[in-house]
Amino acid sequence: MLIYFLGISNLAATPKEVAKITGKIANQKGEAVPYANVALVQLDGALVDGAVSDENGNFLIESTKSAKVKLVISSIGYVSFSSEAFDLSPGINKDFGSISISDEMMGLDEVTVKASRPEIIIQPDKTIINVEGTIMAEGSNALDVIGRSPGIYVDQDGTINLNGRTGVTVMINDRPTYMSATDLANFLRSMPADNIKSIEVINNPTSRFDAEGAAGVINIQLKKNNVDGVFGNIQVGGQYNGQFAPNAGMTLNVKKGKWSTNGTLNYNEYAVYNDIDIIRNFRLAEGQSNFNQDSRIASRYKTPSFNGSANYEINKNQNLGLNVQASNSSDVNTSSSGTVISNPGQDFNSYIESFNDAKGERNRLFTNLHYDAKLDTLGSKISADVDFTIMDSESSSLLDNSFWPENDPTGSANSNKIQTLNDMYYTIFTAKVDFTKALKGGKTVETGVKGSWVESDNNLDLSRAESEGPFEQDPNSNRFVYNENVLAAYAALKGSFNTKLSYQAGLRGEYSDIVGNSVTLNQVNKQSYFNLFPSVFVQHKVSDNYQIVYNANRRITRPNYRLLNPFVYYIDPLTSERGNPHLTPQYSTNFEMNHVVKGSYQFTFGYSVTEDAFMQVFEQDQAERTTTTFTDNFDQTRNANFRAIVPVEIKKWWTTSNMLQVNYNQFKTPIGGDFLDVEQVSFMVRSQQNFTLPKGFKVEVMGMYLGPQIWGQGSIGGFGWVDAGVTKSVMKDKLSLSVNGTDLFRTQVIRANIQFAEIDTNFRQYRSNQGMRFTLRYNFAKGESFRVRSNTGSTEERNRLD
Repeated sequence: MLIYFLGISNLAATPKEVAKITGKIANQKGEAVPYANVALVQLDGALVDGAVSDENGNFLIESTKSAKVKLVISSIGYVSFSSEAFDLSPGINKDFGSISISDEMMGLDEVTVKASRPEIIIQPDKTIINVEGTIMAEGSNALDVIGRSPGIYVDQDGTINLNGRTGVTVMINDRPTYMSATDLANFLRSMPADNIKSIEVINNPTSRFDAEGAAGVINIQLKKNNVDGVFGNIQVGGQYNGQFAPNAGMTLNVKKGKWSTNGTLNYNEYAVYNDIDIIRNFRLAEGQSNFNQDSRIASRYKTPSFNGSANYEINKNQNLGLNVQASNSSDVNTSSSGTVISNPGQDFNSYIESFNDAKGERNRLFTNLHYDAKLDTLGSKISADVDFTIMDSESSSLLDNSFWPENDPTGSANSNKIQTLNDMYYTIFTAKVDFTKALKGGKTVETGVKGSWVESDNNLDLSRAESEGPFEQDPNSNRFVYNENVLAAYAALKGSFNTKLSYQAGLRGEYSDIVGNSVTLNQVNKQSYFNLFPSVFVQHKVSDNYQIVYNANRRITRPNYRLLNPFVYYIDPLTSERGNPHLTPQYSTNFEMNHVVKGSYQFTFGYSVTEDAFMQVFEQDQAERTTTTFTDNFDQTRNANFRAIVPVEIKKWWTTSNMLQVNYNQFKTPIGGDFLDVEQVSFMVRSQQNFTLPKGFKVEVMGMYLGPQIWGQGSIGGFGWVDAGVTKSVMKDKLSLSVNGTDLFRTQVIRANIQFAEIDTNFRQYRSNQGMRFTLRYNFAKGESFRVRSNTGSTEERNRLD
């Protein structure tokens, strides 16, 4: 790559000092429009430079910066004008000639333009999917839209995978979500997609981001206030998949003077059946024993949540903001299972019947105080954030087991009960300062520092009772206290060699000091380490219709706090889960090359090597014929991937977006006394069809197929499914009704097996994904245009809660 870049002939070209952008503004009658605002704006909305037209409508913008920009013209009484994007760099002269702008004839709430598919903007360090105003946003929730974004797959548990890798950091308006994976999935299900402006997919984040998260970052940008007065929506809906689960929400934005406020209140229920069939084969000295287990788990999650912010513009250069997120998540899980056991040399079968009633509740409060200031007209700025988060979690379960030595459930049985009480409490405090300095020649320097202080207290209380006897304390009960302090600093340089070649390079350093204390076992595990995380991004514009983006970085993923607790949790009498206090962070080195053709077609090659990767491990006790799962560090995993995104407009009313992703995965590590060394090529295909029909009808059909793949010790068979939905809009698009069908043909069945060392186990699982969902939504708006700044917060620590 170095030889390639050095060989570009125009790399040595010396740019002139100033770019000049000129033109003349006129109305539809050909009359000059004086004193109009003229601005050069980056594709993410950031202002680069600007000017005001003179009394004859002429304008001149002189700039020393380099960026991909649009020319935006606005004036009272006229519809805003926005040009096609072009490359700004020192030395260019661009004359727009005469630009005609139209009279503003009606209010914003009377005109709505809908696009069939989202616009995708490729930047050196991220891909932006503009969701606002598209069919993709109607009748869907945030988790649906994320799952349809380039390179992303959301599995049945709601876990987000990016380019075939887990460990994605999810942010909302540049702020952390600070939720466990389950709570985050429920939160995103409750968020209407019509509230989303865009989704930023950052495969390889820059040094400005926390180094946490091996797979990358997904940043959801919500709609900001765009009317002077009131803007918002109300929606109600529900889903039926054998169980009915309602949802409702309201969003309200208000601006008066220098104050801007917004709030979103949502309530969501998610109900699901999970049918699991497991066959375990045990090879004993006298022959083979078989365990055939059928289980059904009925789960219901209820999540009311609030997200609100207030912003005060101290003056035109300074802004102060406060953000509050609060949620309560409760769940009820009822499972029943029956297991038939065949033993060698016996003519009869044994039988186990188990019932597990579990419930939990989690309360979360996150607050962010933010300040930012513009330091000059070149783009220099400073921002500061202080975050404080608290969360408490309580859960309990009662596992009731009955054992029959013969397959006769009507006969006498032995029994035992296992009661689990689990209390967790977290506090997180973070503070950070970011500084950006604009230099001559269009270069920009970024630097910042951050500190985070985490404390968690987890108390696990286990007790057992044999038959009808009293409960007695289980020796696996444990209290675990965890403290983590991380100090970080970074610096980055952004600029361009010429009009065709731009770059961004950065370095982040993080020092971690960790203490895990098992109070019950009197075991203290201390870790302290310092790491450097470099990142490099290069964007090469080969032509107006073809660009290549190269990037590389190094990332870290620290283990969830709960996984470090040496707990033992009984799932059923045959299966248990335990913690691992010896887990160490995993490190990944990532490379990517993205080819973008005509701004729409993407062909991406990626490669990642992860050291000490987190993977779920299955261990089998042959004598007791039980299985234990835990998370451990694998020596090394490798992932190579190719992704193609091909959108096609078949007709003006029929568009399609298609994606093919091919992954190569390799896992190598010793497990017990054996060595795992497996590899496989897998693929994922997704096709989405959008139809814009007369009389306000819109239809979407999405089909997806995942080929066979390996994941650690396990192999997963291929499966696919089809979703479809229809939306009808009335009252000038203010009121819409959406009806969606999921997994129409009931094909989202997962089949997997583990054939490793002495383990011989087969799984079959189906969640009740086949169902219908409806959403009724009303939008309201009144007033003149205005804009609200967005705040940023810290990004990492609470994403590791589970």
